[in-house]
Amino acid sequence: MSTFSGLNTAYTGLSAARQALNVASQNVANAGTEGYTRQRLETSAAGPAGRTGLFADAPSAGQGVSVDGIARLGNAYLDARARADTASAGYTAVRAEVHISLEDVLNEPGENGLSAQLQRFWGAWQDLANQAGEAAPTNAVLQEAGALAAQLGRGYGDIDALWSRTRSGVSGMADQLNAAAAQVADLNIRIRTTLSAGGSVNELIDQRSLITADIASMAGGTVRDNADGTVDVFIGGNTLVSADRYRTVQVAGSNRMEGASTARVQLEWTHRPGPAVGLESGEMAGSLSLLAPASGGSGGAIAEAAASYNAFAEKLSSTVNTLHRGGSSVNGSTGLDFFKFSPGLAPAAGLGVVPTDASGLATGRAGAGPFDGGNADAISQINAGADSPDDAWNTFVIQLGSAARAELQRGVLAEAAANTAKDMQLSQAAVSLDEENVSLLSNQHAYQAAARVMTAIDEMLDVLINRTGLVGR
Repeated sequence: MSTFSGLNTAYTGLSAARQALNVASQNVANAGTEGYTRQRLETSAAGPAGRTGLFADAPSAGQGVSVDGIARLGNAYLDARARADTASAGYTAVRAEVHISLEDVLNEPGENGLSAQLQRFWGAWQDLANQAGEAAPTNAVLQEAGALAAQLGRGYGDIDALWSRTRSGVSGMADQLNAAAAQVADLNIRIRTTLSAGGSVNELIDQRSLITADIASMAGGTVRDNADGTVDVFIGGNTLVSADRYRTVQVAGSNRMEGASTARVQLEWTHRPGPAVGLESGEMAGSLSLLAPASGGSGGAIAEAAASYNAFAEKLSSTVNTLHRGGSSVNGSTGLDFFKFSPGLAPAAGLGVVPTDASGLATGRAGAGPFDGGNADAISQINAGADSPDDAWNTFVIQLGSAARAELQRGVLAEAAANTAKDMQLSQAAVSLDEENVSLLSNQHAYQAAARVMTAIDEMLDVLINRTGLVGR
């Protein structure tokens, strides 16, 4: 090896140490950057130059160090696991949140819940039974009945509003999904082009990984790596992004809860409307499951809650009206209804009170006289009978509470799994400042050592070139 070759060997070490310092500095600078994956300089020993075969040179030292590239220290398996667990957590989180909102609508148990209002309604009838025809207990019955109907209507309205918010959220997520798919396709193009030109694409891959994680959270997307650096993204087993091409989705179906049974809300491909995109996880899948129409207890949670409100309103009206029609008012009228429904509205939303004064209240038994309170007493005892409206309401409250607790527990477990997967992903990809400090120090010493070698060779060459042959002059 010539002395000039030694200079080149030292220079390669100097250059490699400088690039390693730059990479370590980049890691430190991005230690708090979301989605950043730490990098490492990849090097290898440069082999000795020379002839081979019959005229091969004698064995000699190599030619220094070769910089092979900058590695992105991510882990494809951990990335995939984090996406899958995040998708499951997104699905359960949406369902748990909506079930908690439904419990808030019920406001049970408590003095402001419908159960307490029912007790006040029955109690007003009991007071009227003892003072049939009197103005104060009559007004109390009418006021408590109006409050009961109004509270039932407000609860149903809150459920309808919750359904509309969830429906709007799905549409918003569809727009976000389309935008994310376009970004992934664009990054695929840039990554493929940069790799072809021999550049580094680590930061571009970090950006793409963040977006694919969002897609997984929204729609349970899975990712497949391609040899040219691009990725394909799938949702529901179908391709959303393929290299530089992507497809868009749209939300179809009713915009109102009442119409969901005939026009079910579903996610469709824009280019092929009709068949639903079969999402299995992610926030969109959770929302769509909640928006499903009622189906005897196995449908969407929101529509099932609304159906329970309607069933309760119909049962309350039917039970009270049946007894009320058999009684007589203070003026002798019979066959009177107490509750009514407004046409065009759901039963819970359109429940109303028919009588406006004592003449419309069938407080007495037929033929028992104007001051008899027997029928009012029978109505006040409805809650004590078997299969009463109170029992139906309590059953609904218990079932919803149990479902909410189950969804919340599933959400907690899914969130814990997602956090564990994220921690494992970060343990591989996140920047360790201690490790980077060691890298900075070691590469600084390597830089100084390579510089010292260059200085030594330079001094040796100076002696050889400028002082050789001066002895004896």
